[in-house]
Amino acid sequence: MTRHTAACRLNSPEETADLAASIAGALRPGDCLLLEGVIGAGKTHFCRHLIQSLMDVPEDVPSPTFTLVQTYDVPAGELWHSDLYRLSSLDELEELGLTEAFENAICLVEWPDRLAELTPAHALHLTLSLVPGADDQRNIQFAWSDPKWQPLIERITA
Repeated sequence: MTRHTAACRLNSPEETADLAASIAGALRPGDCLLLEGVIGAGKTHFCRHLIQSLMDVPEDVPSPTFTLVQTYDVPAGELWHSDLYRLSSLDELEELGLTEAFENAICLVEWPDRLAELTPAHALHLTLSLVPGADDQRNIQFAWSDPKWQPLIERITA
């Protein structure tokens, strides 16, 4: 499969939230977003706004740093938000049920490097990075192999 990439600049936390909401509307069960970036790059901020935009009545969306996974029932189906930073082995992924969720839920995964060989091939990778000297700005890079992501990326980076 050919790997594609695209990138854009987010000039504020509000632009990050708007991008998350824009992507949210295109997600269906079985879709997986893998979010990478240093601590403080905005991964959880992005996920929080994506999840809230899918809720009929937005509610608090805590970081799953300590629980590893938070699940939500949204009109599009079940959504799993996972933070694998504290994951110590791939066996824990099996116990969490995350590999099954990749098939039948919308999955947002922070720190996806912990997935190793369990990384879904169809996932959309998002890498958030800080912009030196600009506290509120972020660069975001998208990478994907599955052609289903092409129209979405073209729309949001146009």
